[in-house]
Amino acid sequence: MNNLISRRLALQGAISLSAGGLAMSSVAVAQTPAASSKGAALQLTRKWDKTFPQSARVTHRKVTFTNRYGITLAGDLYQPKGASGKQAALVVGGPFGAVKEQSSGLYAQTMAERGFVTLAFDGSYTGESGGEPRNVASPDINSEDLMAAVDFIGLQPYVDRERIGVIGICGWGGFALNAVAADKRVKAVVASTMYDMTRVMSKGYNDSVTPEQRAQTLEQLSRQRWEDAAKGKPAYQPAYNTPPKGGEPQFMVDYHDYYGTPRGHHPRAVNSGNAWTITTPLSFMNMPILTYIKEISPRPLLIVHGERAHSRYFAETAYAAAAEPKELVIVNDASHVDLYDKVDKIPFDKLTAFFKQHLLGTLGA
Repeated sequence: MNNLISRRLALQGAISLSAGGLAMSSVAVAQTPAASSKGAALQLTRKWDKTFPQSARVTHRKVTFTNRYGITLAGDLYQPKGASGKQAALVVGGPFGAVKEQSSGLYAQTMAERGFVTLAFDGSYTGESGGEPRNVASPDINSEDLMAAVDFIGLQPYVDRERIGVIGICGWGGFALNAVAADKRVKAVVASTMYDMTRVMSKGYNDSVTPEQRAQTLEQLSRQRWEDAAKGKPAYQPAYNTPPKGGEPQFMVDYHDYYGTPRGHHPRAVNSGNAWTITTPLSFMNMPILTYIKEISPRPLLIVHGERAHSRYFAETAYAAAAEPKELVIVNDASHVDLYDKVDKIPFDKLTAFFKQHLLGTLGA
């Protein structure tokens, strides 16, 4: 098995979200001067550079906060105009390899229109957030990022810290389930069009990677560490979501249609022509993050997924493993990527009713 094939086996989780390999873009880096892991100040874009229009019904401001590892994270805080008193709040993360200017920001702004204080943010080492090297991921650190966002939003004087929920999208759906299982401050959680990144990186799609393939991938990734150490910087895979050449699976075409076109492209996103480091999968391959999913209970869990999504099995197995109270909603005729930004398919009424019931004690959207 040649290096490219082996790397693709190791990176199936990342490739699944970006239809390509990994290569860091100088444009993305130039626009996002990174903070050090010690919490140096970030340089944040002040213009509205989202992939969705700004709402007149909410206020928006850029914020920063620091996680438990000392990495400074950049976020967008949305508040419903005219709200008063202590308000319920939602932390929104994902998709894996995306930035807050994409799907998570759309979810956050929409839920703010519906009465919640919301926070979308960039994970460590990506987007406008700090951390070096750039474009590296960790299931531990990214789960911590969500908990750090709960720290931040719970400190806002207008937020009722006993009424905080989490929404995780795509790979951050898995991170959200992991984080909420441990973080008992969170009162309700939604995983939308979720991936378990640790499962797909370690076992491939539909758990198709053999033990021999896994061992060979780990051997090559381990040796890549020596190459990176000798050069003093990590190597990156080819760029994600370049135009399809023909013959790709439909879901990879769908990823390009979002990340690689004006519909959802953002220059700071890993998935929009940039890339993860080659060795990113190492921390995922021995760390099954849904081991303790039952410990979300007795707090409510809502899993939302598309009927036609290639990733639907992640949602169904997570739902089966979780304890009550739980609910699985399958959106008719929706693909995985449809639930990134298709507002006619994302069940925002259902999300609103869920959080109103479990954070506010009321029913209805």
